[in-house]
Amino acid sequence: MSTEFEKKAKEIVSQMTLEEKVYQTIHNSPAIPRLSIPQYNWWNEALHGIARAGVATVFPQAIGLAATFDTDLLARIADAISTEGRAKFNMQQQFGDCDIYKGLTFWAPNVNIFRDPRWGRGHETYGEDPYLTSRLAVSFIKGIQGNDPKYLKAAACAKHFAVHSGPESLRHSFNAIVTKKDMYETYLPAFKACVQEAGVEAIMGAYNRVNGEPCCGSKILLQDILRQEWGFKGHIVSDCWAIRDFNENHHVTSTPVESAALAMNNGCDLNCGSIFLNLIDAVKQGLVTEERLNEAVTHLLVTRMKLGMLAENTCTPFDQINYTECDTKKHSLLNLEAAGKTLVLLKNSNNILPLDAQKIKTIGIIGPNANSRRALVGNYEGTASRYFTVSEGIQEYLSGSEIRILFSEGCHLYKDKVSALSQTNDRLSEIRGVCAASDVVIVCLGLDAGLEGEEGDTGNEFASGDKPDLKFPGLQNEVLKTACESGKPVILVVLAGSAMDLTYADQHAAAIIQGWYPGAMGGLAIAQLLFGDINPEGKLPITFYRTTEELPDFTDYAMAGRTYRYMTNKALYPFGFGLSYTDFELSNVQTSLPLVVQNGTVNLDMEVQNTGSMAGAQTIQVYIKCLQPDTPNPQLKAFSKLFLKPGETQNIHIELSDQVFGLFDDEARLMLYQGKYFVYVGFCQPDERSIELTGKRPFCIELTCEKTADISR
Repeated sequence: MSTEFEKKAKEIVSQMTLEEKVYQTIHNSPAIPRLSIPQYNWWNEALHGIARAGVATVFPQAIGLAATFDTDLLARIADAISTEGRAKFNMQQQFGDCDIYKGLTFWAPNVNIFRDPRWGRGHETYGEDPYLTSRLAVSFIKGIQGNDPKYLKAAACAKHFAVHSGPESLRHSFNAIVTKKDMYETYLPAFKACVQEAGVEAIMGAYNRVNGEPCCGSKILLQDILRQEWGFKGHIVSDCWAIRDFNENHHVTSTPVESAALAMNNGCDLNCGSIFLNLIDAVKQGLVTEERLNEAVTHLLVTRMKLGMLAENTCTPFDQINYTECDTKKHSLLNLEAAGKTLVLLKNSNNILPLDAQKIKTIGIIGPNANSRRALVGNYEGTASRYFTVSEGIQEYLSGSEIRILFSEGCHLYKDKVSALSQTNDRLSEIRGVCAASDVVIVCLGLDAGLEGEEGDTGNEFASGDKPDLKFPGLQNEVLKTACESGKPVILVVLAGSAMDLTYADQHAAAIIQGWYPGAMGGLAIAQLLFGDINPEGKLPITFYRTTEELPDFTDYAMAGRTYRYMTNKALYPFGFGLSYTDFELSNVQTSLPLVVQNGTVNLDMEVQNTGSMAGAQTIQVYIKCLQPDTPNPQLKAFSKLFLKPGETQNIHIELSDQVFGLFDDEARLMLYQGKYFVYVGFCQPDERSIELTGKRPFCIELTCEKTADISR
């Protein structure tokens, strides 16, 4: 069907003037009435719900969704998001509203690799692992775009291509130096999956340079890899005002005309910004051919046709989605389910959780994020019609009980006092009073998108949105220490989109819950987990380090020493780790063949049983280690999530293609090396810290490859 659309688009483009074509390449594209082309603003956001355009379901932030390790959930959430997007679009079109954030081209997901915990935008991603990121992104994109053979429900956009993860303060001038091996092994796999498996409609370039080329005008990235190597057919959009950086900050061009020409000539079709207006002069000066401009506008019109926006009397299966299908009870229940699945239980001394409401008279709730809506939503968020902060969620949950709830914000999120005229630490006595009167204390600390996020996006207080270190800002550590020193059991709930320093809490808190930015229903989900209505099932999609001192410099894009795949130090809480209220046993792990062969498949079969007393979900994780020198640590290469009732057993079958055993060489060839491979199957990584925390050692299967082969394809 794209061929039919492309033919029609070329016919329309052939009737446009030069000026009309150029104006179609900026994000706020004007109408061309004589060609029945309506005005359209391409800029819209839907990272974890329809954003910045009024009321919509605010789902957990992307990093929390990654913690679910649940591809089916991502698909269901994305389908709900695109339903709400269509519902709002159909209504807005009815009233002639073509403003920013009102279209069907969603600039999500963010599939950059969260390689350093200091990066402020890491919570927009699916974590540090390229395999997990690719699986979740493919599901999300398919959910957004739908499965109609002719029309897109909405258009997804994988960003930011490529090798992009901070520092935010340098992004407009930074040159990321990266080897071919690291690029293909870490930074590109998720984008490739988005293109070749999910059929993503758009790719957004990054602000920075990669090996000297600005990403939005990179021949290597946009032409050689994206178009030629991967066969991408959709449109390419610049990040916002990134092209003007070519001459103003990267200094690879001298003028705006040259910048526009460089981006257009190397494959960028759409400019978020206005510098592409210089293409009129670029074409007249012979810097850009009109044929290339025609190609760019054709790409854009094809996308709009796929969305049902151009042809007269076009009817898509999505035109009848009514505005009332936005912010529905069904989506609210899905949101609550999702929030519960994102939560990661990191510590549970003496099984203090779940709490027994029959044995508690008074609960203390303390901390700057305990009653903060901002700590629920992360960035690129919408507006919910109802929020449940942690405090509100617990109060709602216990509304029919006799349990007394005492509350103190404890401290400001990052300042040294709450009231401007007070002395430092002006809530200290209140903290002590709440703790003294309580049977158990819930301490809720962390960050919000005002502290970690995009440079300049929301007036970030620290390091242009990046974190200077892993410490809780302000007086938060003192609040936690005061609560722990009270002698009462302390349950720490962390609302943050990245790894924090939890070394003190690991030693002194009775329990730790990583809550991420859990969405508008997050507080109610946390209450349900605290009291055992739901069973924690989240797994960490990132490594929780002990300190940033063990990490390479933030500006170093080499992967050595970074993430679970290349680190040498012991993590505080490893990637893939997360506790449950019940227990699971893995048994009868078998493989079809002891050999790994080119174009072959290794079949794994196993049994998983819930041996505990509570229903729950568990994630089977498969890691592969090539026993060659200078190869990565065991890497996640498959996972399977299942839900089991107490005593229930399920058989699991997992297939491993030869591709997952391959490693890239220095020339970016995917090689299957002769020798031994270890395949680890379990509920966590095979590292000693994970085994120490879970008390379980993954099964290890030894396989052999009899000859080296190039398996690039």
